[in-house]
Amino acid sequence: MKTTATRYLAVTEAKYVSGHMLLLTFNDGTVRLMDFGPFLASARNPDTTDYRDLNRFKDFRLLNGDLVWGDFQMIFPIMDLYEGKI
Repeated sequence: MKTTATRYLAVTEAKYVSGHMLLLTFNDGTVRLMDFGPFLASARNPDTTDYRDLNRFKDFRLLNGDLVWGDFQMIFPIMDLYEGKI
């Protein structure tokens, strides 16, 4: 029997839920609800604090398996997202 292995971890889908929460799906089938609110509340960098505004926060995209805001103003290591740590 032949099995396939995931060679790298990637976000394959990201859906806005509410507030600063996103539902992330990874290429191994794992689904995680992430609340970015606490991270944004404690952020001090203006490039990051701008995303407290929900309209800006909702303007995320997936780029080569990474979850990205703006011109890489906000991006997180995939493993941190996978483990629910930000």
